[in-house]
Amino acid sequence: MGSFRIEGGHKLKGEIVPQGAKNEAMQIICASLLTKEEVIIENLPNILDINNLIDLLKGMGVKVHRNTPDRVSLQASDIDFDYFQTEEFSQKASRLRGSVMMIGPLLARFGTAYMPKPGGDKIGRRRLDTHVIGLMKLGATFNNDGIVQKASAPNGLHGCYMLLDEASVTGTANIVMAATMAEGETTIFNAACEPYLVQLCKMLVSMGAKIEGIGSNLLKITGVSELKGTTHRLLADMIEVGSFIGMAAMTGSELTIKNAGIEQLGIIPEMFRRIGVKMEYKGDDIYIPAQDHYEVETFMDGSILTIADAPWPGFTPDLISIILVVATQAKGTVLIHQKMFESRLFFVDKLIDMGAQIILCDPHRANVIGLDHHHALRGIRMSSPDIRAGVALLIAAMSAQGVSIIDNIDQIDRGYQYIDLRLNGLGAHIERI
Repeated sequence: MGSFRIEGGHKLKGEIVPQGAKNEAMQIICASLLTKEEVIIENLPNILDINNLIDLLKGMGVKVHRNTPDRVSLQASDIDFDYFQTEEFSQKASRLRGSVMMIGPLLARFGTAYMPKPGGDKIGRRRLDTHVIGLMKLGATFNNDGIVQKASAPNGLHGCYMLLDEASVTGTANIVMAATMAEGETTIFNAACEPYLVQLCKMLVSMGAKIEGIGSNLLKITGVSELKGTTHRLLADMIEVGSFIGMAAMTGSELTIKNAGIEQLGIIPEMFRRIGVKMEYKGDDIYIPAQDHYEVETFMDGSILTIADAPWPGFTPDLISIILVVATQAKGTVLIHQKMFESRLFFVDKLIDMGAQIILCDPHRANVIGLDHHHALRGIRMSSPDIRAGVALLIAAMSAQGVSIIDNIDQIDRGYQYIDLRLNGLGAHIERI
């Protein structure tokens, strides 16, 4: 595991293009298992999690051709089911939380799937009940089979009505993919409706699926007997766009985010505006001017601003870490309320060591008292606990006085492609050691 050495205090200037959406890519790659025909994915991010998932599919027998880093061809004409019983599959799949989304497509097409305990970020409990219960309602059964759990549908999958216990994005994706080839009609209420799930549904329709209500929390899916190949282009990664907005504000930099996919960003720009970050839209680009100061709004009654995560169209939990670190240099006070994961705020002790004024009220709430750039953070040595906290710490280090070292940067590489090279091209001083 490598480290970043960051020399803080350097402003950025220029243009940056966000990568393709990581969370969308995980769903789309798994959806390629629904057909024996070729599926081409464009604007693919060249990051660790995506490369590991593609490598996992390759081990399963999927034909993989990647002529350029951002374009891949997948053809699952044959699947080696013996591979699922190997230690290699268990180890590779357990490192990827997104691997759980292979279950729905495999059940739909072959009536059998295997699921190890998924990995991913260590941000608290991330239960799989929504996945399992939804697939069971379609007719699947689950039982332990050696080193992995086996899911099977010996009598095929059958459509039904279901009300999801939570609007899980990956859970909804898994159930939708399974339902596309289930017999009859499936109705999913309280479905997640993030842009990436909309993209998945549009891709499935292009493959021959019949889905109504796309973009809403009520989906109706009529099963078909088979799906065909397609070509799909990923959206810009909204989390990376939000990260760059926060990075520009925190470092007082002038930055243009090209092809930001503004229509798919939802409330994200508005939340940064609430803590004082100025920005302009120029077509599909976001221009952030250099700001020496940014001031936090209060609510209309004068009470302290609270920023909380919520299912779409609420504020995405993946940007809570980013907006928290940006708030450390705002003028004013913000209460950050991370509702969805109980361990995601535990990285704030590192920000406190850097000089930030933060009171961690409990595992879900942090009160941030902004320094208004009167006192710069100081460089320290720290470790990245997860993807988003890692980038939040990188932003803090870029704004700090002195040199910082961030260890365990594999976590950052899981979600951000060539982040050091891209930021150095804008004026950052980041060395991979």
